[in-house]
Order: sequence, then structure tokens, then C-alpha cells
Amino acid sequence: MIAIETAQEFLNNNFAQWILDMAIKVTDMCNDGAILDIPITPHIERVGGIVCGQALSSLADTAMVFACFSAMDGFKPVATTNLETRFLSGAKGERITCVARVIKQGRSLMFCEATLTAMPSDRAVASASATFFVPN
Repeated sequence: MIAIETAQEFLNNNFAQWILDMAIKVTDMCNDGAILDIPITPHIERVGGIVCGQALSSLADTAMVFACFSAMDGFKPVATTNLETRFLSGAKGERITCVARVIKQGRSLMFCEATLTAMPSDRAVASASATFFVPN
């Protein structure tokens, strides 16, 4: 299993700066999943103090990448081939937590799901699914 500190270091050293600007924190890595969260700041809010959809989709994609890493037990390249995000309600609060998991792992494709929750209200604000290509 990948240690949380190792996953955080990999994120900090390998992801695009605009992703890092969201201050993503890896909070858990398990056998087939990962939990990441971001603070809600004016940097990612739109009119009305609601977290913008781009930030939610980016968090979901990043969390599902880390779920893939967890399932593969290592930092092997993956590429998002499709990403669908469903926005359920306006995201407000102190932070957004994203729980991602691999639902099927094949030789060249991995299928993932994610749920994004606003904290501290514990209200689901979005869900996402994605397919990732795993180069051999």
C-alpha cells in the first residue's frame, strides 16, 4: 500500500501548478481507492460563494488517478480517456472531500467513480466517473 506521505510528495512533485494551487491534500490511500480534499477559498469560488465546477471536476479526476495508483500499488502512468461529472448541489463550506475508487481494473483500462462532499455539512455536491488508459 502507498503511504499517504509518499502519495502527497508524488502529487507535489509531478502535477501541474494550477492543480497544486488548489492545495490538494491526500488524506487516505487504500487498496483500490484514495481520499483527497481541498480547502474552499475565494480562489476556486464563483459568484455566490459556490465552488466552481472546474475545481470539482479537477479534484475528482486527480482523486481517481490516485485511486488507480492505489490499485496498481505504484505510480504508473495513466491517462484520462473520459470524465463525466454530475453536479448535485452548490458546494459551500470549509472544504471539499473526494472519495474515489477503482470499480474495475483491466489490463489497459481502469474504471473509477468518485463522490465529492462539502464539509462540514457532509453534503454530497458532485459525483464523477472516469476511464483511464494504462500504457503497457
